[in-house]
Amino acid sequence: MQKLKDDEVQASLVNLEGWEAKENSIVKDFGFKGFSTAIEFIIQLVPVTEKLNHHPTITNSYNRVTVSLTTHSAKGLTKTDFKFAQEADNIALQLRR
Repeated sequence: MQKLKDDEVQASLVNLEGWEAKENSIVKDFGFKGFSTAIEFIIQLVPVTEKLNHHPTITNSYNRVTVSLTTHSAKGLTKTDFKFAQEADNIALQLRR
């Protein structure tokens, strides 16, 4: 996987709501109605990690889940990080309905 240039990262962020570039990562804090929905979100991310062979850093505090994405082998962001981010957004949207 090839590391994206800064302008490619910024262009890719335009298509994602709420994600921020921080150093060599993109990060988003997701809020849910309660703890069980936050955990369900994390569980639903598992198939995404397997499909993309990409494993984020995930933290949880009650109804909040923070997802941080980077590609360690590329030492920065790749297209896979943005694919994962889009999938995470789609899952969160479904759980909030």
